Amino acid sequence: MKSNRADPYPEKVAGLWLMLSIHFDAFRAGPYAYLTALWWRLRRKRLRSRGQFARLLGRSRRAYDLWMLWEEGAVATNGDHLGKAPILAIIDVRPGQGELQETLRNLSAEGIAAFPIGTSDLPTLVDAVRQIDWSQNPWLMPIIAGDRVALGAANAYRTAIAGSEVQIAYADDDLLNNSGRRTAPHFKPDWNKELFRHFDYLSGACILRASQQEVEGLAKAPDWARLLVARKAGEGVPLHVRKILHHRRARPRPQVPAVPDSSSKELPPVSVIVPTRNRVNLLQTCLMGLAATDYPDIEVIVVDNDSDDAQTLAFLAGLERPRYHVLRHQGVFNYSAINNRAVEAARGRLLCLLNNDIEVIEPHWLATMAVQALREDVGAVGARLLYPDGRIQHSGVVIGVGNAAAHAHRLLRPEEEGYFYRHALPQFASAVTAACLVVTRDRFLAAGSFDERNFAVAFNDVDLCLRLNQKGWQSFYEPRATLIHHESVSRGFDRDPVGAARFAGELAALKRLWRTDEVVDPFHHPELSRASERFVVRL
Repeated sequence: MKSNRADPYPEKVAGLWLMLSIHFDAFRAGPYAYLTALWWRLRRKRLRSRGQFARLLGRSRRAYDLWMLWEEGAVATNGDHLGKAPILAIIDVRPGQGELQETLRNLSAEGIAAFPIGTSDLPTLVDAVRQIDWSQNPWLMPIIAGDRVALGAANAYRTAIAGSEVQIAYADDDLLNNSGRRTAPHFKPDWNKELFRHFDYLSGACILRASQQEVEGLAKAPDWARLLVARKAGEGVPLHVRKILHHRRARPRPQVPAVPDSSSKELPPVSVIVPTRNRVNLLQTCLMGLAATDYPDIEVIVVDNDSDDAQTLAFLAGLERPRYHVLRHQGVFNYSAINNRAVEAARGRLLCLLNNDIEVIEPHWLATMAVQALREDVGAVGARLLYPDGRIQHSGVVIGVGNAAAHAHRLLRPEEEGYFYRHALPQFASAVTAACLVVTRDRFLAAGSFDERNFAVAFNDVDLCLRLNQKGWQSFYEPRATLIHHESVSRGFDRDPVGAARFAGELAALKRLWRTDEVVDPFHHPELSRASERFVVRL
């Protein structure tokens, strides 16, 4: 079924014209990157090409126009069989008195009764509350004047909430510019309690159930709607309707939090595990950073995997106990086995898995991560990692990208907005990288440690995080701990036939065990591209 927008393009011609325009936008924004993607395509490296093109094309301001033209499934409108759970819109008129009539006409077409607050008939929220028939147990939709809902939005909500006990349901949204054109879509994650603390992505795009007393109790607060949404969100797991049901004039902005005060001397002992092989310059930089880290009790376990460089061996021999403990691990590189062995020897309540090519740039990173890892609902905690040029290397892992797992927001600069500043906000994630990961030792062991057989090198961290998630300890991304990652400098990349074959086996195991070629990451979205680490519209 066609999109519910007023389409300014003749459909077939428009699709071709839009696609050409989007490609032109992509080439103009990054000619070298565009030509690289085209070259990969000609060389039949389709996965690389698709990922590069998805990021470039998705950044075009016309990408959402094309998505609306080709991809947007219309919201169901034949929902009479669902019954008529009443949905009542409470409209804050203050931000847009002149746009109220447009909102009222739109709601009337959807069969949603409207109560505009701030008019002569209903000057206050209390006046509106006293006109509502609360015996019908209505759903409330707090919005502002000028907002609209999509065609079929009421029935889409009714379909989603039918038979459930949820107190609040929210949907995706986009913005209306001054000419009424739809822009800036927000394809939202499923409920993410930690993200919501820093970014209210529910208010203005949700329906909720509340009693007359609850609403009246907040009537004097200027931000009563936000407070009501936060209260209902705290009473259970909000339901996410994965459809754009709201077209808005404005939305809340993300609030990037300050670095927390993590100077407590009551944090438990931590064992930092650093696998290494040769490349003493990298190890020295890593250990110097640990020496400058502000943390009360650190044990450093360096696991040497067959170093044969004389300078490296001399440096390892000179490390002083008890702060440093050197383990020897012989044989082919197996990251999982190396770390599992070190965990057996670790004395800390907390474990910090740290690559030898990590460079510490501020002293409080470990305390910041430890505070989160000690929470009852948290499993693995991952840091924000930057490439040496300052671009993001890791800000959480998204399951399903590339039909496997990929680092979110990679190559974005930290000061850029990206996708609603997600890279800058603490939040739950499906997985985090083990290049810098903190977890309690007992939870690591309870999840079964690393899988040495299926994931010797790649995806062992993803597999561990998913097993921790299953046990109720959700992975957590903490951007206020930021470090530099000289990625795979000491070990290198798997371009040899043996390494490529091993990686192919690990990828197959990931798909077999976790269906990463089928599932949608709950903190991603089906309408975001599975080909791109950036959060861009699927085309």
